[in-house]
Amino acid sequence: MAATLAGAAPETAYARRVPVRVRMAPSPTGFLHIGNVHTALFNWLFARHEGGEFRLRIENTDTSREVAEATEQIQESLHWLGLDWDGPVTFQLDRLERCRQEAHRLVTEGKAYEDKGAIRFRMPDEGVTAWDDLILERVEYRNESLEDVVILRSDGRPTYNFASPVEDMLDGITHVIRGSDHVSNTPSQINILTALGAGLPVYAHAPDVNGHDGRKLSKRHGAVSIDAFRADGYLPEALMNFLALLGWSYDDKTTIMGPHDLIERFTLDRVGSSPATFDYAKLDWINGVYLRELDADEYAVRLVAYLREQGYDWDEEPVRRAAPLVQEKIDRFGRFPEYAGFLFGRVAPDPGEVDGSVPVIRAAAAELAETSPFDAQHVEAALRALAERLGLEPRDAFQPIRVAVTGSKVSPGLFESIELLGREETLARLDAAARTG
Repeated sequence: MAATLAGAAPETAYARRVPVRVRMAPSPTGFLHIGNVHTALFNWLFARHEGGEFRLRIENTDTSREVAEATEQIQESLHWLGLDWDGPVTFQLDRLERCRQEAHRLVTEGKAYEDKGAIRFRMPDEGVTAWDDLILERVEYRNESLEDVVILRSDGRPTYNFASPVEDMLDGITHVIRGSDHVSNTPSQINILTALGAGLPVYAHAPDVNGHDGRKLSKRHGAVSIDAFRADGYLPEALMNFLALLGWSYDDKTTIMGPHDLIERFTLDRVGSSPATFDYAKLDWINGVYLRELDADEYAVRLVAYLREQGYDWDEEPVRRAAPLVQEKIDRFGRFPEYAGFLFGRVAPDPGEVDGSVPVIRAAAAELAETSPFDAQHVEAALRALAERLGLEPRDAFQPIRVAVTGSKVSPGLFESIELLGREETLARLDAAARTG
């Protein structure tokens, strides 16, 4: 149901008369953080589910280099996540003159007045301003509590509470889906739109996303940029899946949903009003599911692309050969360098980890020097036979060998790793470890 204004024009069914059109309107004051992306995703899913439009509007007030860089990053982040938009990107800066004209028109009509060089909007004194929020349900504000807000500053710049509804009017926005921190702005914007003679959009205020400490994620508190999640090796479709579940659910059992599933199933009546908690453990789990479901070739292609993007110059062929060893082991690509980096450069083991194991390491070197062919199957057979001859449990025999070869007690499959390293490099590492111990 559209918003209503007591004592003013009758209820407007604007959103029911035209196709759905929503918008994301970030301010380019820094890189796009995850809280804004969460709101953008809800808008995008709603628009795509309804067969409507998703618009991108940049709330810029200047054209500095920093603003240009942030604007580019916003668009690149949305593209990476898979959020496309309809029509050209619009910029608040291009509409400042229209905002000034509308403000002065309101003064002429007696709906606003000048105050120390600025222009204030004249709020109604009686009754209530109310709307039926698609998430919060009925919301009412007593008009006597509403301040006559400044809509045009003395320097001619419009304020947020004026520029935003004016641009919603110009863009034909039917639904305003935004964070619950904007609830207090809504009555002022409803009154301004009504005074302008514009149709009223339907409002939906989504729940906040909090950190584990219960505080809302923001640029100053834990809301890292999309770039950080990309650099950590999360898949965009997994991140989209995770973000969609923050405040929304399809049912009480379905967790893994790709973009097409989310579009088909997303409705605002399933969005709750309580804050959601950003759970990194759940994000890692979801991302791990997506990684394991990739076929081997696509996994390798995307792993190589990720490493290139992050500046690793490792040869593609050994990365591809290593991919099957890690696909079931790591929950995001960002863990690959730590987990399998030993394949691309020597990692010196802690002397304490090989102390007392030199005889086993030297015996393994002698055994592997004669192993042929030098593949995982024959390496495993040779080392198991060695453990039996030494009277050791396989795990006790293999652990010092693993540390000597990989530099860690935790690594991909030992035998497969030795095959990838090759005989010469494996023997060189075993010899170095024996001399260290």
